[in-house]
Amino acid sequence: MADSPGAGAGRLRAWLLEGLADMARNQQGPHAVPQPAHKGQRWWRVMCLTGVDYFSTLGYQPGIAALAAGLLSPVATVVLVVVTLAGALPVYRRVAVESPHGEGSIAMLERLLSFWQGKLFVLALLGFAATDFLITITLSAADAATHLVENPHFTNALHGEQMIITIVLIALLGAVFLKGFLEAIGVAVVLVAVYLALNVVVVGVGLWHVITAAHLVTDWTHGLTAAHGNVAAMIGVSLVIFPKLALGMSGFETGVAVMPHVKGDPGDTEDRPTGRIRDTRKLLTTAAAIMSAFLIVTSFITTVLIPQSEFKAGGPANGRALAYLAHQYLGASFGTVYDFSTIAILWFAGASAMAGLLNLMPRYLPRYGMAPQWARAVRPMVLVFTLVAFLVTWLFDASVDKQGGAYATGVLVLMSSAAIAVTIASRKAGQRRWTAGFAVIALVFLYTTVVNVAERPDGVKIGACFIAGIILVSLLSRLARAFELRVTGVDMDDMAQRFVRDAASRGLRFIANEPGARDAAEYRDKLRQIRHDNDLPGADDLIFLEVTVTDPSEFEAALVVRGQVLHGRYRVLSLESASIANSLAALLLHVRDETGRVPHIYFEWTEGGPFRNFLRFFLFGYGEVAPVTREVLREAEPDRGRRPRVHVG
Repeated sequence: MADSPGAGAGRLRAWLLEGLADMARNQQGPHAVPQPAHKGQRWWRVMCLTGVDYFSTLGYQPGIAALAAGLLSPVATVVLVVVTLAGALPVYRRVAVESPHGEGSIAMLERLLSFWQGKLFVLALLGFAATDFLITITLSAADAATHLVENPHFTNALHGEQMIITIVLIALLGAVFLKGFLEAIGVAVVLVAVYLALNVVVVGVGLWHVITAAHLVTDWTHGLTAAHGNVAAMIGVSLVIFPKLALGMSGFETGVAVMPHVKGDPGDTEDRPTGRIRDTRKLLTTAAAIMSAFLIVTSFITTVLIPQSEFKAGGPANGRALAYLAHQYLGASFGTVYDFSTIAILWFAGASAMAGLLNLMPRYLPRYGMAPQWARAVRPMVLVFTLVAFLVTWLFDASVDKQGGAYATGVLVLMSSAAIAVTIASRKAGQRRWTAGFAVIALVFLYTTVVNVAERPDGVKIGACFIAGIILVSLLSRLARAFELRVTGVDMDDMAQRFVRDAASRGLRFIANEPGARDAAEYRDKLRQIRHDNDLPGADDLIFLEVTVTDPSEFEAALVVRGQVLHGRYRVLSLESASIANSLAALLLHVRDETGRVPHIYFEWTEGGPFRNFLRFFLFGYGEVAPVTREVLREAEPDRGRRPRVHVG
């Protein structure tokens, strides 16, 4: 008998929402899935994991530099390397110290801000992070397609199919993650080793041709002098141009994100992972040194050996300058091997970026209550990210050059935020020299970001779309989940437990009280009013519940309950929470489960319109408390017989 359409849809839904994929199992926060502690890997192996993103930019960076700076490309690249080694590297070495569990600079800034402005700021940074990772996927796939299309063995058959090939590569990436993708450091080590070895061969042969044909350097220097005059003018123009080369600084955020994979020392603890921090700093330094050396040498040989016309859109060196040299000087066979090595590492860079997205979003959004329920499962998120990648590829015509600005914007915004975060951290630590140094670096990155945005606004447009989408979905999710219990646990001190045990034998009756002056008159008048409004006999035992709202932008937290006797006769349970109604409901359910008695709670009606009061509850944690408490209880306990009783007078 054939399955009904409903049964097929049910199986599809169950498959889509089946747990978390391998790459998202280490997410943090209340919704984290407990995993056994892994032993970690040596730092140089983990460096290869971040290297598939960082080193793969050699596939397109020299061509982008040549387009942006022309004959000045090597000089502008030297400026970029100076900014990398003297700016980005110190910043992220400090980020590794301040955030050793892979949270990165976003978590550092999150700790500095509270309330809704902090959440919105983090959501904005997440938008730019999403831009960075998604453009990594689309740009890497586009460049991989370029290497395939321009290969002499395939150019006739695949000419004009750049868009289709790019989309197929992205779809293949999505399919792998739908099946289940395990981050394979071993694969990254092999890819990086092979790719860098092939690049050493290409660079060595390129330098040999430059050395043996001295007129090439002479022609280049004459062209530079004719175009820019003196060295000072060249450096000045390079300072203006180098923001366009910012792709060469990608990889630092990934380097910090992979920190949890670094083995460190046997004595490392989660609170003091000294070895992990030290080895991550080695990782960052070594990767930056390797990449800087390659950037300088490759920009030089590609500028000197390849005619400028070949770098233009449609030219054989566009987006594949080193592959052009590989075919030109080492033959079609070696060139094809180089092409497939480049395609492999670029594709794996997209896999690394997808994994970064799947790890980054669950790290923050569930804690804010700003993720739909299905966002906790990876497969729906993979579908969303894949579809967005299709859209970005179509909007940018699968062009490496057109996507360079958007990629650089995402990278630079994250670097600027990291520089600001470490500046603030240094200032708090009282380190004046480091504060001044990091402040200068932050200004350099901010300048670079502004220049990049002014000249290539596509990155901000893409980032703004991601930010708007994340904020809209987040607020709708927070709205839909407003009536969840939102308390991860209840911890009552000895006095609070004594109050509950004593009252349970006679009947658990609580009065919800908004704390004011907390004098004897306040409790006496409140008690008299509640008895009168609800026609309660004087003998009934009543306990006051008081909630102090802390940060209403928080979504989930543990509830700590303190008991105290005020003015010699009034028993009060004090709570601190982000929401009055949700914390009261959680306490009532906890008391019921502990005592086996169904508690009663008494409220006053709140003045004001229902919509205004709901907004107060949604944004500030208070408002029309009585009906909201009842609604939270109704969702948490479907059995009316076991549901705590809510009375409003």
